[in-house]
Amino acid sequence: MRISELADRTGVSIPVLKLYIREGLLARGAPTSATQAEYGPEHLDRVNLIQALRRVQEMPLARIREILDLIDAPPADVVTATGRAVGALPPYVPQPADLGDARRVVEHLGMRFAPERPATAQLQTSIEALAAAGLPVDAETLDRYAAPLWGTAEAELVPMQGMATPDAVAYAVLGTALYEPLILALRRLMHQHLLSPEDAPSGPDAGGGTDVLAADAAARADGGEPERS
Repeated sequence: MRISELADRTGVSIPVLKLYIREGLLARGAPTSATQAEYGPEHLDRVNLIQALRRVQEMPLARIREILDLIDAPPADVVTATGRAVGALPPYVPQPADLGDARRVVEHLGMRFAPERPATAQLQTSIEALAAAGLPVDAETLDRYAAPLWGTAEAELVPMQGMATPDAVAYAVLGTALYEPLILALRRLMHQHLLSPEDAPSGPDAGGGTDVLAADAAARADGGEPERS
C-alpha cells in the first residue's frame, strides 16, 4: 500500500505518518521509485500500536519510542523490560531525595526494596500526596489494598507462561502500558456500582451499595470470592 492508503486505513494523516518516520517510530517503506514507497501490514500494525499508546496513555512521542525500543530490542529478561516500561509511563515523577516511606511500604508487603526502580519513586510520591491530603497509609490500609492487588498481579502474569522471552517481554511491556487504564476504569465503575442505589440489585433480599461492599469484604476475609449477580 502507498502512504495515502496507510493514512486512510489508520486514520492518521500523511504529515503525522511522516513525522513518525522522521522520529524513528515507524520504518520507512520499501522504495518503488524516487518519490514512492510501499508499506505493508507491519506498518499498519505499528501505526495502530503507536496510536493506542497515544490515545490510552497520552504519551509523548519520546516516551512511546522508549516502549517501542523495548519491543524491537528486548532486554534479556522480563523484569528489566517491565521496569523500563514503567519508567516510560505516566506519572512522570522526579527521583525523591528520601525514599523512606516507599521502603516502609514495600518491606511491610514482603517485597524487596529496589530504589532504582521507577515504580519506587512513583510510590514515594503517591505516599507523600496522600499524607499531604490527610489520608491514611497505615498497615491496615496497605493490607486492604494489597490483598486484591496480589491476585491481580499474579493473574496478569499467567498468559506469559510458556512464552519465548521476546514474546513475554512484548506482552509485559504492552500489558503494563495498555491494561493499567482498563484496571483503573473498571475500579472506578465498580465503586459507582457499589455506592449508587440505582446500580444496586433490586428485590426483597437486595441490599444497598454499602451492604454489598460489606458482604464483599466479609467474603474476602473468609478467603472466598464475593458473589456477583
